[in-house]
Amino acid sequence: MNEFISASPEETRSHANTFAKTLKRGDIVALIGELGTGKTEFTRGLCDYFECGSRVSSPSFAIVNTYSGRFGDNHGEINLYHFDLYRIKSMDELFGVGIEEYLYDDGICILEWADRFPELLPRHTQTVSFERLSENKRKIAVSKKSELAS
Repeated sequence: MNEFISASPEETRSHANTFAKTLKRGDIVALIGELGTGKTEFTRGLCDYFECGSRVSSPSFAIVNTYSGRFGDNHGEINLYHFDLYRIKSMDELFGVGIEEYLYDDGICILEWADRFPELLPRHTQTVSFERLSENKRKIAVSKKSELAS
């Protein structure tokens, strides 16, 4: 597990950018932490790395936002699927939006509030946990294998 302290949104995006270099097609990233701890900022950093160019916002009401980006010089285009599971009440609701198609696509799936549905996550899911240390500081811990996936 890698842990680091972020003292600003810019540092959170920078750490996400470094983490993004380890990602490959089909990866799933589970983001867990309380409101306001940096999950969406981290996603912005991932999208910056993949040159998505879109304004990244939490998909609280849309459930999923899709961002088109570039996967390195030789790997072409890639989609990043950004889910917010906070308002989802059941697995049926997730299946209603076709989440399994996103999870098994060759894009990268980013799931905020993934701890609400741990049974959904494949074993190869990577977990990024966010903890508020103070008003401006966050501890961010990256696990290579999901602590949530069964």
